Amino acid sequence: METSSPPSSYVLNNSLTLEEWNGSSPAKLSKTFTIKASSSFVTITRSGARFTHVWRRLLQAFVPEGFPSSVTADYVPFQIWDSLQGLSTYIRTMLSTQALLSAIGVGEKSATVIGATFQWFLRDLTGMLGGILFTFYQGSNLDSNAKMWRLVADLMNDLGMLMDLISPLFPSAFVFVVCLGSISRSFTGVASGATRAALTQHFALQDNAADISAKEGSQETMATMIGMALGMLVARITIGHPLAIWFSFYL
Repeated sequence: METSSPPSSYVLNNSLTLEEWNGSSPAKLSKTFTIKASSSFVTITRSGARFTHVWRRLLQAFVPEGFPSSVTADYVPFQIWDSLQGLSTYIRTMLSTQALLSAIGVGEKSATVIGATFQWFLRDLTGMLGGILFTFYQGSNLDSNAKMWRLVADLMNDLGMLMDLISPLFPSAFVFVVCLGSISRSFTGVASGATRAALTQHFALQDNAADISAKEGSQETMATMIGMALGMLVARITIGHPLAIWFSFYL
């Protein structure tokens, strides 16, 4: 994280010069501000572009302190692909949730609140039980191959969203289909969370795993907000057009 050093000052030819330096370490300081004053004039100079300074401050919320030297070389490519994957996931989540709510009966006069609540309860309950069973049988194996289990987590998440999307096509087996989707996503939660810890430890070069994890959370939050906004737009555009929904889901 960049920090501002205390302003330094010196006197030269009966004039006072005040300087501000900014950087993440003594070896990476850059001058940001200079004030020169004498009995006859005062000048204020900002060093570097203002946009560059603002960009650095914003970047501090999304990258670890000391970046890029505080992380491994594969950190940036992984985070780029991970953010893009998360962005597309949230867009597809909006489409699958729209289909799921439609299958439950949202917007129909014949649907009852207790019926929809019970179906949602069964969906969540099976997902919780599935997560416990997956942890029981595979929890000790998640450290052996973090990349493989990360891929499995993404595939199971896609399968869960697919189950929600096709649920309106099978009204007689609706509860069974959405419960399968919930179980699939529960596997995702366990495998993704466990492998994330292993990957974070791999990226940390300066015992900064907590900082990397916190900044990864900020990156995921930003991807979530953008994905939700785009997902709402896509859902609004494709509503009532099944082919467009399926095309957008697989795109």
